Amino acid sequence: MLLRTKKTQLTGLDIGSRIVKAGEIVEGKKKKILRRFAMAEIPPGVIEDGVIKDAPAAARVIQDLFRTNGFKELNVAISVGGYSVIVKKISVQTMTEEQLHDTIQFEAEQYIPFDINDVNLDFQVLGKNEANPSQMSVLLVAAKKDMIADYVNLVQQAGLNPCVIDVDAFALQNIYEINYPDVAESVALIDIGASKTSLNILKEGSSVFMRDVSLGCSQIDQRIVSLTACTALEAERIKLAQQTMAISPSNRAEIVTGVVTDWCNEIRRALDFFYSTYPDDQIKRIVLSGGGARVAEFRRMLSSETSAVVETIDPFRALEVEKGHFDEAFLEQVAPQAAICMGLAIRKVDDK
Repeated sequence: MLLRTKKTQLTGLDIGSRIVKAGEIVEGKKKKILRRFAMAEIPPGVIEDGVIKDAPAAARVIQDLFRTNGFKELNVAISVGGYSVIVKKISVQTMTEEQLHDTIQFEAEQYIPFDINDVNLDFQVLGKNEANPSQMSVLLVAAKKDMIADYVNLVQQAGLNPCVIDVDAFALQNIYEINYPDVAESVALIDIGASKTSLNILKEGSSVFMRDVSLGCSQIDQRIVSLTACTALEAERIKLAQQTMAISPSNRAEIVTGVVTDWCNEIRRALDFFYSTYPDDQIKRIVLSGGGARVAEFRRMLSSETSAVVETIDPFRALEVEKGHFDEAFLEQVAPQAAICMGLAIRKVDDK
């Protein structure tokens, strides 16, 4: 989904329900260079479960983030996700890409649970269908027009120009592939945000299974706030075991364990569904991103439940980071939350 502009360089802008992140990556002689990265909190109730409730308030947060941190490139790449976005691998009769452009709406109708007139469609031809030589595999993407319009309007209210609209899972996949190019085994990329968890399974470098569920870090925060009457910021620190004065260790453990058990159960169900389609596959590696990746109990429990190696993504791993320009401790701390933003920052206007 592209809106054309003359420049190709873009600022990555990841608009979450709790935090907005912005990043700039430029091409260096040998490596991509991280020029800027910053993040800011969004007030409660402004964006809920990916739905923009107060666009002017969200726009002010984005404007302040760009102004305070010296972002100059106002052409941006954003991404969307959740139940308003459908990503599905389909099979169609072999044809040229131009022919598929003309027929994609007809092909998509049987797979999209929305009125076809209410969605924007995009696709990527993956190649021949191994099971049927007369067909080809296509990755189909459908996003509800009203949701896209809301995010475009928000970005424009902030004085920015939305040039690329990506999908959260694809942005994460792109930054993963840049930072971990030599990993050939099947891997599950799992992003745990404030209100949404996304799972994307890669097999031989291609996405073969995606699923979003309405679970996220806000579940933990809300339970902590209801028990202690603390602020959202204090709840965040309690969740990560950085502050425990307002709550007993046993109460904190009970809340966190209860929520992450639900996360693990949903992920386990999604993996079981994947295994029913690919019975000979075994996911031995899971890479986490998003705020939930920072919850130690979740990492340990997920590894135990799935018998997989669980690690946290480092989206800065393959980038050149100028010493002294960034606080290394800050980048290490925010790395899992920066992943989608970095995946957007590597996009160019003329990308497919």
